[in-house]
Amino acid sequence: MTNTAVVAHAADDLRIEDVGEPIAAADQAIVEVAYGGVCGSDLHYWRHGAAGASILREPMVLGHELSGTVVASAADGSGPAVGTRVAVHPLTARGDGETPYPEDRPNLAPASTYLGSAMHLPHTQGGFADRVALPTRMLHPLPPGLGLRRAALAEPAAVAWHAVERAGDVTGRRVAVIGSGPIGLLAASVARHHGAAEVVTTDLHPRPREIAEQLGARTIDARETDAIAALHVDVVIESSGTVPGLAAAVSAARRGGTVVLVGLQRAGDVPAPVATAITRELTLTGSFRFGAEFAEVIAALADGSLAVDPVVTHTFAAAEALEAFTAAGEASVSAKVLLAFAGAGAEEQA
Repeated sequence: MTNTAVVAHAADDLRIEDVGEPIAAADQAIVEVAYGGVCGSDLHYWRHGAAGASILREPMVLGHELSGTVVASAADGSGPAVGTRVAVHPLTARGDGETPYPEDRPNLAPASTYLGSAMHLPHTQGGFADRVALPTRMLHPLPPGLGLRRAALAEPAAVAWHAVERAGDVTGRRVAVIGSGPIGLLAASVARHHGAAEVVTTDLHPRPREIAEQLGARTIDARETDAIAALHVDVVIESSGTVPGLAAAVSAARRGGTVVLVGLQRAGDVPAPVATAITRELTLTGSFRFGAEFAEVIAALADGSLAVDPVVTHTFAAAEALEAFTAAGEASVSAKVLLAFAGAGAEEQA
């Protein structure tokens, strides 16, 4: 029996190969992966051999947006039993013994590892494989009614959830989302879930704007800078990770408003309209990954109060990973692209 995995070897060198059966440590369970979502970092490893400062130095299984079923429980008795369907929280929080960080915000721990990340050597292997060994602390059982396909969006939805909550209570407030990629779309949905009075999203392409409208947002073409500047919203979520997007986010915020920066900007200095931020007394706050929100996201996915289904635009078999990555890189036609692994078949038959 083969264990098909999606492995990045270098820039433009993505391979579908058998990585052998996983060997579990005492605190690890074997999970048969059903679905994996292709993230922007996965695309960077494929296209550039690096994601920011994380540079590929050895072959690495990609993937950190995962759902699946436990097929062998942990030897130490921890974690879910065989047959439990789970979503995966891919962070292992770890301090470095020197750099201070708030202990109640594990996403900021400076020496943390993340599934499918080349930050450290050896790399932290990801979960794009038919079967993987994962620490039981990462495994969150799915409530009844939450399927594995929707559960694969728990990780990116948690990123969006964290970003919205960095702005505080958005109940009754007007929210704009700059950039309608998967995280932007999910942030729009989270804002509506959290009681925003109005959600407006922007994007350059019609297809993402159509999806945003399905999620209940009003949309603006990102090139309509005057219309964006006229929004004067209470909260802006900048999810494009671009210099024009950052400028648009500042321009869209009302005086005294809040701008949350979740789209990762390029390394180094980035031009920004700081004078406007100062004279409007804007609060600019960063947002990185997520922490304890994961359980809340799973509950909202299970009860249907967090709408995510329109965000999934494509599903490919794992053997078609190159085609899936190509589709995921086309922002004008796709949002979230899923890979289906061995465990997906069991759900389809259920």
